[in-house]
Amino acid sequence: MLWLYASMAFIAVLCSPVLLLPHKASMRVIRWWAAGVLFGARWIVGVKVEFRGLEHRPSGPALVAGKHLSMLDTIAPFVVLDCPAYVLKQSLMYLPFLGWYAWRTRMVAIKREDAAKALKGMVTACRDRLKEGRQIIIFPEGTRSDVGDDPAYKPGVAALYRDLDVPCHLMATNSGQFWPGHGIDRKPGTVVFEFLPPIPAGMKRGELMTEMKARLESESNRLIAEHATPKQR
Repeated sequence: MLWLYASMAFIAVLCSPVLLLPHKASMRVIRWWAAGVLFGARWIVGVKVEFRGLEHRPSGPALVAGKHLSMLDTIAPFVVLDCPAYVLKQSLMYLPFLGWYAWRTRMVAIKREDAAKALKGMVTACRDRLKEGRQIIIFPEGTRSDVGDDPAYKPGVAALYRDLDVPCHLMATNSGQFWPGHGIDRKPGTVVFEFLPPIPAGMKRGELMTEMKARLESESNRLIAEHATPKQR
């Protein structure tokens, strides 16, 4: 954790002049930092990160719905996606370092307490990001869940899917198995992020939500079972 936050502060300050440049320069800095976090995770605590299904990884404008078990879910995709734009809480924009680069790279910030207005603003902002050729990443659970939970999926992703009229790419993971969503405990092991075949555009809302949750949960649980330690089994 010291490596993660210290490197964030060091790189953010050292590279702060890029905040005056086009957003792709700031995105490059975030990508450097993300690669450094993965390096530290592997060599300090033995958490190796593996990417699978890269043939299903979107390039160009796309909507990506991901399983959310860990802070790592918001870091690792920067390494393999061209120009991701996360849907995140407005409050994160006010944080030092993180907020600077989130603002400059035009992440999609929403105020959850104003649901109707937030939903409309999110769709408008995401439409603009698609025009920029970005990959919009949203976590349908809304917040990190624990391994073994049966989380409720929020409807925001369905609104984006309907109004943007694009396929929904899926990203499963077992990240919380070795990098839990709560606390600072880290366990050696292999975290996998797997891109699944996308759900085609045009599904009805209920069908989308059912299909998305079934596939993300089943594939994430498969990865968890695959990498379970003898004690976890």
